[in-house]
Amino acid sequence: MAERYREKAFVIRQEEIADGVYSMWLKTDKIVEKAKAGQFISVYSQDGSRLLPRPISICELDRNDGALRIVYRVVGKGTEEFSHVRSGDIIDVMGPLGNGFPKKTKKAFLIGGGVGIPPMLELAKELSCEKQIILGYRDELFLTEEFEKLENTDVYLATEDGSTGTMGTVLDAIEVNELEADIIYACGPTPMLKALKEYAKEKHMECWISLEERMACGIGACLGCVCKSKHKDGHTNVHNKRICKEGPVFLAEEVEL
Repeated sequence: MAERYREKAFVIRQEEIADGVYSMWLKTDKIVEKAKAGQFISVYSQDGSRLLPRPISICELDRNDGALRIVYRVVGKGTEEFSHVRSGDIIDVMGPLGNGFPKKTKKAFLIGGGVGIPPMLELAKELSCEKQIILGYRDELFLTEEFEKLENTDVYLATEDGSTGTMGTVLDAIEVNELEADIIYACGPTPMLKALKEYAKEKHMECWISLEERMACGIGACLGCVCKSKHKDGHTNVHNKRICKEGPVFLAEEVEL
């Protein structure tokens, strides 16, 4: 079993980086030492009426300072509570959780959509291969400056309204810019991942996707976040995979979307 830790994390700073999108840096002890791109942490509410933690992907790791960054969108009462946290506060977290992205040396597309964009930042920093990053937004941008600062990395944007970059989807950006790669890493909404799975199949590309799903326990005990899989799960002996435990990262051809 992978090591995970329940810690009281010190809030270094938090800021709103887009409408309803927040960036929070946390000082941790063991979590940051063990975490890798594609994993997540569970953040616990201080409100006793909200017993279940909220899973939030790791955006960046600063091992020198023992800090990690999460970027999340306010979508309910739990994340609304987190948005009011300030520097110096202490919050309860557990991690690292789930399985991260495998690190290959093939020429890669790193594709993020919406709140699936944050985990692509740490992955881009950890991969040593040639990278092309394609980010999809509805309209307002966030984290683009951080991606553009990375060395030996080309960044392409797609927006639904065409206000920045290519008008349309991440696949439209790939087509318009005539991009090519050998492997796909992606995180984002299910329709985007489904389209990328089909694209990868057509192009005979290896494709790794990080699934977004509501999670309860975050450690694989409750079976509340399963997806259909090609092979039987050793835990349940059925064609299911627990996104929080066997995932959230899967080889695209191994899961149904």
